Parts: sequence; C-alpha cells; structure tokens
Amino acid sequence: MLKVYLSGEIHTDWREQIVEGAKGLDVEFSSPVTDHAASDDCGVAILGGEENKYWHDHKGAMVNAIRTRKGIADADVVVVRFGEKYKQWNAAFDAGYAAALGKSLIILQQPEHDHALKEVDAAALAVARDPVQVVQILQYVLTGKLPA
Repeated sequence: MLKVYLSGEIHTDWREQIVEGAKGLDVEFSSPVTDHAASDDCGVAILGGEENKYWHDHKGAMVNAIRTRKGIADADVVVVRFGEKYKQWNAAFDAGYAAALGKSLIILQQPEHDHALKEVDAAALAVARDPVQVVQILQYVLTGKLPA
C-alpha cells in the first residue's frame, strides 16, 4: 500500500480528482482538514476563545500542525498543490517539511508559478501540471505501466 498525503490549496476539487482517478490502485490517501472554517477555528473551538486574531490563528495553526506533521511523516509520497488564486504559504512549508524528511515529493502547479516556486520544484521528484499526471505517476510507481 502506497500512503499519499495531499497537501496545499483547498479551494478546488483536485484532491477528489486524484482519489477518483486512483481507484483500483493500492493507495491510501490522507490530507489536512479542507473545511476552511473548521481549519481556521479548530484551536479556539478546542482550546478556548481568543480576542486577538493573531492568537486565534496561532492556536489553529498549532492544532492543525499536529495533523499535518503526522500525515507527512506517515506518507510515502507527498503531493503539494499550489493553486492559482491564493498564496499558499502553508503549502510551501509542507513541501519543505516533506523534503527535509526525505519524502518523495510531487508538486502540482501551473506553469505561471514556475519561477516563484523554483526552489520548491528543485526539491521535488516531479512537477505535475494537472491531477491526471499525479494519478499517472502513482500508477507507474505501483505497476510500472505507462499511460495508454
């Protein structure tokens, strides 16, 4: 079984496309919480409210980091998606953490981000442009077969 952690942008259905495309492959997927409100508010919901937005966000980031670190540490492959609309600083951090742990890293990004992400891309074993390519990489890794 190949364990794959899907990190990064949460505003599109790229994760669902990969999971659907990988049906029939021996893959187990995990990811951060993708419910934006739950992710933002988990710290205060569990550890108590904060009037200052900085501490509100800080508590959420710390609680989310527990899940993220576990998911990346347990993964054989980490896929990090950089979306078009927002700056995903957390995605860059996750890519760096995965690289530091020696994880096989696949970056999923559009060509217009090539320059900005050149250091991240240099740490990756593959830079894919769409979810289909990620699925094809997973299929090749597990079966040795090229796409039809």
